[in-house]
Amino acid sequence: MSLSERLRQYALLMRLHRPIGILLLLWPTLWALWIAAEGLPDLLVLFVFLAGVTLMRSAGCVINDYADRDFDPHVQRTKDRPLAARRVSPREAILLFVVLSLVAFALVLFMNTRTIAMSFVAAFLAATYPFMKRYTHLPQVYLGAAFAWAVPMSFMAQTGTVPLVGWVLFVAPILWATAYDTMYAMVDREDDLQIGVKSTAILFGRHDRLIIGLIQFAMLLNLIWVGQLAGLGWAYWLALVVATALGGYQQWLIRDREPAACFKAFLNNNWLGIAIFAGIVADYALRA
Repeated sequence: MSLSERLRQYALLMRLHRPIGILLLLWPTLWALWIAAEGLPDLLVLFVFLAGVTLMRSAGCVINDYADRDFDPHVQRTKDRPLAARRVSPREAILLFVVLSLVAFALVLFMNTRTIAMSFVAAFLAATYPFMKRYTHLPQVYLGAAFAWAVPMSFMAQTGTVPLVGWVLFVAPILWATAYDTMYAMVDREDDLQIGVKSTAILFGRHDRLIIGLIQFAMLLNLIWVGQLAGLGWAYWLALVVATALGGYQQWLIRDREPAACFKAFLNNNWLGIAIFAGIVADYALRA
């Protein structure tokens, strides 16, 4: 295999051709940075977190495929991934994961000591998440915690502390990821049942739509609390209306539990994240 082809396989392994995972991790990070900085985040902090999100999400994809290398060949959607198709070796995947993680850690060294300490929790969550589907039906909740940890880290990097609003906001991405990753798991539910992989889609069963709806409602209540604690204004509340409408659209998409429509609902969450971020940015911009 040529060097260029090997690098292309590494890029596929990191899922750089499908940036949705990076974006879904990015939006809560940006929500937190903008609220922590009251609309004017430090440029170094912003750069470190933008790069860190990209690196850690890429590392997460690599370790996920390493963990699932014996499952993925049996799932229609994943059977052509580089590790599953044996175009990348497990040893190469581990080395790539280590390199990505070390570069991300080098970046966080520019932050304060407490943020550096918190980064070890982030690394632990990212490294262990892929193995959760073997032991619990709640890997989606664990993924939410891994994604949400960027929220208190953002507050700590920007302000040197994590106030109540930071911890309240920390809950939102946990709920959000549980909802959208359940939609994602609905795509693979039949394959997962056959190979013994656990997920919330399997746990919720025929009540999946109802429970996703309840989780989405809980997230809305959480974000209302965030808005009250942060003193956000009408632009933010309008954004929550848009986000609620998008949640309703996602419920409509998954109504028949058709895999392609469930995947479309999962992808639609990018717009939900954008809507909330736009509302936060607009609110602080209007105060200037």
